Amino acid sequence: MKTTLIKNATLLNEGIRQQSDLLIDAGRIARIAPTIEAPAGADIVDASGKLLIPGMIDDQVHFREPGLTQKGSMATESRAAVAGGITSFMEMPNVNPQTTNIDALEAKYQRAAEVSVANYAFYLGATNDNLEQIKNLDPQAACGIKIFMGASTGNMLVDNKDTLEAIFANAPVPIATHCEDTPMIDANEEAARAKFGDAVPMKLHGEIRSREACIKSSRMAIELAKKHGARLHVLHITTAEELALFEANKSLDSLKDANITAEACVHHLFFSDGDYDTLGSQIKCNPSVKTERDRQAILDAVKRDVIDIIATDHAPHTWEEKQNTYFKAPSGLPLVQHALQSLFEHYHDGNLSLETIVQKTSHAVAERFNLKERGYLREGYHADLVLVDLDKPYTVSKDNLLYKCNWSPFEGRTFRSTIASTWVGGVRVFDGSTATSDPVGQRLQFDR
Repeated sequence: MKTTLIKNATLLNEGIRQQSDLLIDAGRIARIAPTIEAPAGADIVDASGKLLIPGMIDDQVHFREPGLTQKGSMATESRAAVAGGITSFMEMPNVNPQTTNIDALEAKYQRAAEVSVANYAFYLGATNDNLEQIKNLDPQAACGIKIFMGASTGNMLVDNKDTLEAIFANAPVPIATHCEDTPMIDANEEAARAKFGDAVPMKLHGEIRSREACIKSSRMAIELAKKHGARLHVLHITTAEELALFEANKSLDSLKDANITAEACVHHLFFSDGDYDTLGSQIKCNPSVKTERDRQAILDAVKRDVIDIIATDHAPHTWEEKQNTYFKAPSGLPLVQHALQSLFEHYHDGNLSLETIVQKTSHAVAERFNLKERGYLREGYHADLVLVDLDKPYTVSKDNLLYKCNWSPFEGRTFRSTIASTWVGGVRVFDGSTATSDPVGQRLQFDR
């Protein structure tokens, strides 16, 4: 492993910007100082005019392995992730076979060790009948328990009230929930089919996967968490009304100790229902992209710390699958390669500070999930770093996409910032144009 000296960077960490050098040695941040002499044989990177931040830790991705690798794989999607400045990911259990027992969980860790360019952890999925697996889970074995409180993924919809109560009462790790009320969505789908048949317009997705379904389910999750003292993290908030539920439960300053936290995703911060006319199924996702009023409210909630974390919910499908009619086109979109760049657009527009972006994508994730020695630019911590050129435009095109599905809802868009380099565990895995395929990612460890 090479020693690397990054010179003349603008470091942004824990709300403080400073001009500094940073030395990487043995995969760790060895020293941060205004001036550092280069050790013999060190690689030197001149970062003048560029921003150096901790790598994004994405707490919600679907990399499709095992069983769905025609859409993506740990190898392809982790490579796209590091090209986008994401150095660690937490991956979801709705694969084939589903990650609902310890053996399946460990099989994914073994596969990631063979192929992942980024650091990794995995959720154990909850079902109506795997309560004992959850109770006996080693807190080091999974980043969290994923509960689909609204879903149609095999048997992963947990709708048995007694089971939900028991999971919230006994989960040894944070619970991450997908909150939508399935009976309400089913009724909306039936009404839409009665009116339009199979030709339901994509722009109705936000009404079918409705705000009422989200609000009802999120309220239930929060009530269960409060009743049982569970550590609850509600994923991908999409409505203005849900935000009040979290604002009322902001009682602790430390995310490490907080019981109830909320997340927004980059696409819900970027797109609104006006984009269905041009992008159609490309932005069909669950929960749905909703109104411009909702988008603005979520953006404001990020600024006010009502939203704690920003993630992607990266969920690739093949282009052919996405060309189907409403009921057949799957929900989900690929996002990891351009997530940070989309957030920097909010900075350029004056809507988010750089400090807020780093807090929500790195520091807060490390705190919420009790990650060990990651998420900050600190001496002794793992050297998971991203160098950003805030003033170099970057145009998304099919020939620079790294997703296996080879499409993006951002295709043709020019971002005002560029990811200049990414390091994972001290290894430069992306140099601004080329991403390595070397499996340098490490298993995430937890202080639990």
